[in-house]
Amino acid sequence: MEVHSIENKLALIQAQEKELQFTTFTNDTALQLGLFIIELAKKEGKSIAVAITRGGQQLFYHAMNGTSPDQEHWIKRKSRVVERHYHSSYFMRLYNESKNRSYFATYSVNPEEYAVHGGSFPLTIKHVGVIGTITVSGLSQEEDHQLIVTGIRMLLEQENK
Repeated sequence: MEVHSIENKLALIQAQEKELQFTTFTNDTALQLGLFIIELAKKEGKSIAVAITRGGQQLFYHAMNGTSPDQEHWIKRKSRVVERHYHSSYFMRLYNESKNRSYFATYSVNPEEYAVHGGSFPLTIKHVGVIGTITVSGLSQEEDHQLIVTGIRMLLEQENK
């Protein structure tokens, strides 16, 4: 991938992480967000699994028809990246590509426990910080990431009406 386009994507993802923050995040918020993501996937004819956690507690999980047990493993591995770095897993993927280095060697982590692929995004409370993760698995890393961004944006827009 061309360095210039990686830098543009990194800037875009950082802007998304800054923009897509909540004022509060309850169990009901997790349910609403998870259902938004599922409905978006259905509308696009996609089959995904989605998980939402806060403070280590799983608040939402759903695997659509057509997914496999592998999705749950991918979700755990991608969310560990966000829990460790407070950035989306896609950001961390691109950041390490831009440095031309291995994520696993740089951070001394096991690829069986961490997946530096797009599809996990930090749940952030404004003026507080990262409190959890939302993770999608089943599509390309870019599509997993974009589905999350679209879902969070829709929920925040609805809350601000």
